[in-house]
Amino acid sequence: MGNIMSDETKYELAEELGFADKVKDGDWGNITTREAGSLVKRAVEKTEKSLAQQEE
Repeated sequence: MGNIMSDETKYELAEELGFADKVKDGDWGNITTREAGSLVKRAVEKTEKSLAQQEE
């Protein structure tokens, strides 16, 4: 996810998804592929919701 999302945003999403304990040291290599996919999915959902609200 590189520079697309801040580490703070990624950590907040990890907290929501229940695996923040794995990344609290900043090592994102500890998460599973499924967790990474969930993180991306949640980020997309939040972005879409935000964009939809802006259009109202």
